[in-house]
Amino acid sequence: MAKHGKRTTAARAAFAGKANVSVEEAIALVKGNANSKFDETIDIALNLGVDPRHADQMVRGVVSLPNGTGKTMRVAVFARGAKADEATAAGADIVGAEDLMEAIQGGKIDFDRCIATPDMMPIVGRLGKVLGPRNLMPNPKVGTVTMDVTEAVAAAKGGQVQFKAEKAGVVHAGIGKASFSEAQLVENLKAFVGAVQKAKPTGAKGTYMKAINLSSTMGPGVTVDVAKALAE
Repeated sequence: MAKHGKRTTAARAAFAGKANVSVEEAIALVKGNANSKFDETIDIALNLGVDPRHADQMVRGVVSLPNGTGKTMRVAVFARGAKADEATAAGADIVGAEDLMEAIQGGKIDFDRCIATPDMMPIVGRLGKVLGPRNLMPNPKVGTVTMDVTEAVAAAKGGQVQFKAEKAGVVHAGIGKASFSEAQLVENLKAFVGAVQKAKPTGAKGTYMKAINLSSTMGPGVTVDVAKALAE
């Protein structure tokens, strides 16, 4: 049997017997055991009672976390002329049109969010098979196809998180860093859970939010009491 290090052993002992705890207890537990040499991300995973293969059960949305994500976002913008200048002034890391499309087709995808003005969508549409699987395809439903590129870039840089249900009906995201205070992480968690709850699709039947799990990059996970999380 493989031997575990002192950190792993201590973390497992701290999590032993803990399940369906309150938001505050979950945050304290996960944050307290995120003691790697780097600033671990605090991750949340929601198990939803939906089948995303059906259009009326797809869960998708966006939420601006009150305290940001702690991650530096690299933003690419498809735009021309004045809108390209506006995107650059707003702080976009990459701005382009056909040249940006060719770079992406060549395998150069060094950004975390992709924004496009509506007139650029014929070009962006050719990248669906590349950007789609990476959840980077601009979409008007989450505000990434817009003429207001200044606001879109600012939102992306300021802690906005997009979410989308995977095939198994799971939605996951990073809601902050271990260096955040417990109060900041609690606020971010509640904001994220609230946004996913509001995104409940018309076709969802039975229990919508079935389970919530919280963990850090290198640490164990703990389940959060769904009823308490929704009530708060």
